[in-house]
Amino acid sequence: MADPKPLTYRDAGVDIDAGNELVRRIKPHVRSTRRPGADGEIGGFGGLFDLKALGMSDPLLVAANDGVGTKLRVAIEAGRHDTIGIDLVAMCVNDLVVQGAEPLFFLDYFATGKLDPAQGEAIVKGIAEGCRQAGCALIGGETAEMPGLYAGDDYDLAGFSVGAVERNRLLPASNLTDGDVILGLTSSGVHSNGYSLVRRIVERSGASYADAAPFEPHRSLGEALLEPTRIYVKPLLDVFAASHAVKGLAHITGGGFIENIPRVLPDHLGADLDLAAVPVPAVFGWLAREGGIETLEMLRTFNCGIGMVVVVADSEAATVSALLQSAGESVVSLGRVLPRKKDAVTFNGELSL
Repeated sequence: MADPKPLTYRDAGVDIDAGNELVRRIKPHVRSTRRPGADGEIGGFGGLFDLKALGMSDPLLVAANDGVGTKLRVAIEAGRHDTIGIDLVAMCVNDLVVQGAEPLFFLDYFATGKLDPAQGEAIVKGIAEGCRQAGCALIGGETAEMPGLYAGDDYDLAGFSVGAVERNRLLPASNLTDGDVILGLTSSGVHSNGYSLVRRIVERSGASYADAAPFEPHRSLGEALLEPTRIYVKPLLDVFAASHAVKGLAHITGGGFIENIPRVLPDHLGADLDLAAVPVPAVFGWLAREGGIETLEMLRTFNCGIGMVVVVADSEAATVSALLQSAGESVVSLGRVLPRKKDAVTFNGELSL
């Protein structure tokens, strides 16, 4: 019996040449994210960052990692991969800035069943754009081609970011108190949470991601649902540089208002919010109506129009609002910090769904 044909890694489903082609394609995108402290090329065994370049006197490092959940499924089914990388960066760097930290660098992990260099480039191009928006460097990453583990066009993304903050500027501050004002920064849409419910609602509606969005007819449903997560880093860093006014920040992700705001308040304080002040994007009204979702469920699942909460003293609220607005943010007055009662977050008014 003749010997069987010698096998190669490509025969097993892993194409090293495709991986090398992806690295070639993404190098210009990675290079575009250089910043003080990080100006090297990708390709080494690890990414480098020079902490001395920060000029900080007593820095703490802050690390965060995250993914984008089943929003990836929407990107895959809609065939749009150019913005999902922005979401990946946003979910990490927004979590860094709420602790007062400036994001310094980012690394990504991209895993797929069969590597498509063009698709991979689109994804990394989005990651680089997110890094530029946040002012952090993309210093490395990992691409894994794993046939048999991911089916068809499926892929997964994970991100990891590190930031730095002066020890005496770490948030939340210790001086949060009854009467502080709660400001809200508007979201760009659904951001990157609740997509298992979003997809169930789309399925129930019978709509295709290629159809015109019922709530935004000039865009397809897929394009509208893939609107990337807003990155709040640079406007907030501008406020940090101008004053010590910000006492606390809450990134409104999974768990909505109900779960995220208490994370930055001491146990004896709660938040009282005016739901009528929330500018609700049309997508949330459509999701609530099509899915028959009750308001409380909306508030614990989605951002409902507010992607970041800012807590400041009453005397500083107007100044901080003006600074944020001058940096391009839409700011609303959401409520106040009050002594905590039974619930950490209480609501007044009605959400305009």
